[in-house]
Amino acid sequence: MQYLEDKEYYSEYVRLLGRVPVSSISKTTVKQLLSARGHYTVFAPTNDAVYAYLDTLCAKGLISEPTWDGFTDENDLDSIQKVIVYNSILDSGDQAAYDIADFPDNEHEFGLTNMNDRKLRVFYGITDPDSITINGNVPVSKKNRGIILINGFIHQVEAVIAPSNDRLGEFITYWSRHSESGYSIMSRLIMACGLVDTLNAFRDETWERLYLTGGVEDLPPHTSFNTSQPGSIPEHRFYGFTLFAETDRLWEETLGKPAEEISVKDVCDFLRESGFFNHMEGTVYDDDYSNEKNVLNQFVTYHLLNQRIGREKLVVHYNELGFNYTNSTNPTIPIMDYYQTMGIPRLLKTYESRESKGIFLNRFPLLRNGRGQFGPSSGVPNDYHESGLFPSLSGASTRPDENEGVRVLTYSESGTDASSVANGIVYPIDNFLVCTENVCNQLANQRIRIDAGCLMPELMNNDIRAHRAYYASGADNSRAIPTNYPYIENIELYEGTRFYYLQGYLCGGFYNLQGDEYNIIGCYDFTMKLPPVPRAGQYEIRFGVATGSRVRSMAQVYFGSSKDMMPAAGIPMDLRLGGKEKRVGSITLASNVGWEEDNGDDEHDDNITKRMRTKGFMKAPNSWTTQLGGNMTVRTQHVMTRRIMVSTYLYPFRNYYIRFKSVLDDENKEFFMDYFEYVAKEVYDNPEVPEDIW
Repeated sequence: MQYLEDKEYYSEYVRLLGRVPVSSISKTTVKQLLSARGHYTVFAPTNDAVYAYLDTLCAKGLISEPTWDGFTDENDLDSIQKVIVYNSILDSGDQAAYDIADFPDNEHEFGLTNMNDRKLRVFYGITDPDSITINGNVPVSKKNRGIILINGFIHQVEAVIAPSNDRLGEFITYWSRHSESGYSIMSRLIMACGLVDTLNAFRDETWERLYLTGGVEDLPPHTSFNTSQPGSIPEHRFYGFTLFAETDRLWEETLGKPAEEISVKDVCDFLRESGFFNHMEGTVYDDDYSNEKNVLNQFVTYHLLNQRIGREKLVVHYNELGFNYTNSTNPTIPIMDYYQTMGIPRLLKTYESRESKGIFLNRFPLLRNGRGQFGPSSGVPNDYHESGLFPSLSGASTRPDENEGVRVLTYSESGTDASSVANGIVYPIDNFLVCTENVCNQLANQRIRIDAGCLMPELMNNDIRAHRAYYASGADNSRAIPTNYPYIENIELYEGTRFYYLQGYLCGGFYNLQGDEYNIIGCYDFTMKLPPVPRAGQYEIRFGVATGSRVRSMAQVYFGSSKDMMPAAGIPMDLRLGGKEKRVGSITLASNVGWEEDNGDDEHDDNITKRMRTKGFMKAPNSWTTQLGGNMTVRTQHVMTRRIMVSTYLYPFRNYYIRFKSVLDDENKEFFMDYFEYVAKEVYDNPEVPEDIW
């Protein structure tokens, strides 16, 4: 604060800092906040930047003159002052503030929200990497940046950071009339399907009131790894959306018309003639576009996720083999996530690897996995990297190279609107994104490993899952979900259930996929909605388990297509039972599931797998490590296993449910959850190409 006060060219900003409170329920000003100890990143606008912002408000007719006297309404004045101040500051709490060297990659977001609960994106110049803008339109001074002070960093900006408060549905409405956005055609398609109101959802106001009035309470602190973790519940319950959109340029090249002349009917005719949806039973081709089975609705909703995912989280990198989150941004082995799209239940795969050179959707390369043509006699290393080959098409597709995937473009590559949307994020893509017959078959022909967080949109929408800032020492790395409010739509928690989400970033990483886990404590009982399978067939549903803790429990599993009628799936699942040991409190017993170390001989190692499978167990995967940047994978750890919970015939485009109910009458026992696997019989019981270790 002293630094800002000493510079006359910040005088307007300083005055505002002294007028704006830190929150609606506090009288402390932001000026007082920045005068205290802490770690603050301040994007300080100059006087000229503030005056230019007032000019824009006057030009829009929002104020009568470009001065503070131009405000006729005190509430409007208060609101604008908060816009300028709240959007300019990141409060890192106990963590380090952001110097220039700590800024995220191009078009990525800062790990923390600003005081306005918005994520700021960083854009670097194409020809001048030293040129930095915030949100694409606020230049950071080249001279006055990275000013290090006792309690943070100051970066001078030449414009006010004022992201639009418009929501995705409102942007869609605007873009539909303005082809310069690059999304006008997709916007008209979304409007035709009647999705604008849905895409305007922003915040659960009921939760907001309950939180502020104490109607929902924190859970008791959760003790894990000898560290007491707060049981704090989320402050907000935001809604969010991600839209992957074909650009107007792609539509123009495909249909041979200018964007302004391409109608909804033109697109529907194209989709019908293409035959993309012939495999979808019940597809209709009438003009009732709001019908989920309508061909246009099926096309549009496959582009939409009901969670807002920043570019740096489209694929969550953390502890995969060869990767160290703390000092690397270069991908190593392929990492993929799977999300259920809106509309008819379908899966969308996000993917990135060293070889892909970017993020792709529905990419299906052949990986060097030690099996089939990449077996020991091939001379090819079993390192799980891309081979450069892709499988043959299996069924109708959009194009001959469909298995190479649809690339997620940058805004500079596509020339599309990069505006900051209050409740969503839009990504341009380089080709048509369709859930074709081939895509369904390719998904079914691979092991689908889904981090449990992918099934809970609220965790991403409220900046809980994969929160990059959790890595710093001393950070609060846990969140609790209350039982008496449906905070997570896909999970129903029953009385006696205490639900915690923990990040491993705090301690350098748990052994878990993506470094996080879920602990459900007490005499728990909860039901989850699972995603759809891509194709009809016999599937195994597996569950990743870590038995390193001595407080694990036993649970009866129930499974079915109706959450009100689920039969029990086998005998209770004992989470105390690992590959070599069973840990019951302070007592350690021998395990009989047949775990042994691999020795590199395929026949020996495969026999271990077969022996364990007869007990309903499998070793953990070989694709992530026990320590960031290490080479010891979780497959080598007998406390990490997979359980085959369900083996049954499943149908595509349906939702399934799974229920876990404690069978131990102990309030202190915990149920561990990390990831699920869907594995078709063609993968786990393939006599020619056995399932790989990865």
